[in-house]
Amino acid sequence: MERKIHRVLFLCTGNSARSIMAECALIRWGRGRFLAFSAGSHPKGAIHPMTLELLRGLEYDTSGLRSKSWDEFSLPGSPELDFIITVCDNAAGEVCPIWPGRPTTAHWSIADPAAFSGSEEAIREFFFQTYRDLESRIRRFIESDATSDRMVLETRVKASQK
Repeated sequence: MERKIHRVLFLCTGNSARSIMAECALIRWGRGRFLAFSAGSHPKGAIHPMTLELLRGLEYDTSGLRSKSWDEFSLPGSPELDFIITVCDNAAGEVCPIWPGRPTTAHWSIADPAAFSGSEEAIREFFFQTYRDLESRIRRFIESDATSDRMVLETRVKASQK
């Protein structure tokens, strides 16, 4: 039996750090069982330089990444989404577009590393900890051989909110 590939959209306001990190991590750890996307309600238009530095340091291919609007995923012909996960409190409180499909939604409250202030080393460490938090939640979300079952995934995505 062929496994369903689940489509997950990660949302934040600027689409410059957290949602980009989550998109990359799910692609890596989902091992072909997931298609991951990211977008922002008010995209910055560029990925934060520290996000790119972090991802490259973790050996991610960043060549196709870009900051984009969530409107791209509500247009006719957009992929049907299985899950939408907001990773910032601002985006979670906004009125979202109508999404194709009937996606399960969840909110993961993750502090914004782009808003963190401190020394360059402290900022770099905050970005790294943000990535690790996202990676941990994503691994909990996808663990188990039963991930082809949507109900199992819905339970896992909700449990990963904490």
